[in-house]
Amino acid sequence: MSMAVNLAALSRLRDAMRMAEADVMLVDSGELLAWLTGFTVSETMYRACLVPLSGEPWMVLRKLDEAPCRQSSWLRDVVTYDDAENPRKCVAQSLISRGYSDCRLGVDTRSYGMTADTWQQISEHLPEAVWRPMPGVSDSLRQVKFPYELDLLQEAAHIADTAFLTLKEQVKAGWRVRDIAALAAQIFLSEGADTGETGPVVRSTGDSGFLHAQTHEDIIQNGDILHVELIPKVKHYSARLMRPFIPGGISPEQQHIARQLIALQDAQIAAMKPGAKARDVDAILRNAVLAAGLRADYGNVTGYALGLYTRTPRPSDFSHCFTPAADWRLEENMVFHMYTSAAGLAFSETVVVRPEGGIRMSRLPREVMEI
Repeated sequence: MSMAVNLAALSRLRDAMRMAEADVMLVDSGELLAWLTGFTVSETMYRACLVPLSGEPWMVLRKLDEAPCRQSSWLRDVVTYDDAENPRKCVAQSLISRGYSDCRLGVDTRSYGMTADTWQQISEHLPEAVWRPMPGVSDSLRQVKFPYELDLLQEAAHIADTAFLTLKEQVKAGWRVRDIAALAAQIFLSEGADTGETGPVVRSTGDSGFLHAQTHEDIIQNGDILHVELIPKVKHYSARLMRPFIPGGISPEQQHIARQLIALQDAQIAAMKPGAKARDVDAILRNAVLAAGLRADYGNVTGYALGLYTRTPRPSDFSHCFTPAADWRLEENMVFHMYTSAAGLAFSETVVVRPEGGIRMSRLPREVMEI
């Protein structure tokens, strides 16, 4: 991360702090830590970055993690503790030692790091502090992407494209689903992805239940539908892409359903312009799918926020998603995973919001992958 990016991210956060009347912000969401500092680590033991309205932020974390933090981050002030110490007490003591014992302390009350136990312990060790809730700030600050973030998402989308085209060339009827996923994972790693985590690769039936299935032992036969969702990450930034694979050829009925889904989703993506209301964008696809009789009901979202994912309890960001109740508005350079499914067929795209409408980051053809 360049210094210009660091300052821009810090400026966004401090603007939010001023709105919340916070003197110091406690950052403990893994994604916000990575976005702000360039470094993130799991919550094996509690860790946090403390950001004052003026002056230099500092990190509090395990001594074991100090070296990688200094290597990856622009932060110079790093406070460490031994594994036998109480991490939350160390966070409180770092504030006290810098003169913030009675500060107005900003905290994202929706952060998975800010558990009731964490709040209680820090409160006990910092009794004079006044808490300033900033619910959802860890997600909202990151929705409009910087240019470097778009570049990383584009790299991830290219890896997904490469993997899909390789699967189309090599996969045949008779393959185990596990072996198909293993091939995708191999391509991810060889092409520069952070990990080999593929996303769901499963035999599909129904309208949406297969999207989160986890079975890898099935053997794909002619006439089956193989659902493939690939989610490669580059420096934590994940592009996502779904396509159905059908060995032995697609039936006329399946082709008819696929073309309808793709056309309706294309119309939805075209409407993804700055200022558009999310529920209106959602309705373009949802209402048309139901009206066409492609599904009897449509309970799931039609898209959700994409960007930076770390080792967290949350594999997807639903802070901004497309539903009939979504009243937020799109902004330029927001990025979303837009998806639709019916009759075992699912299509999705990584889409960036532009003035002319949504732009796909993938270059993969919008079609069923026949193998």
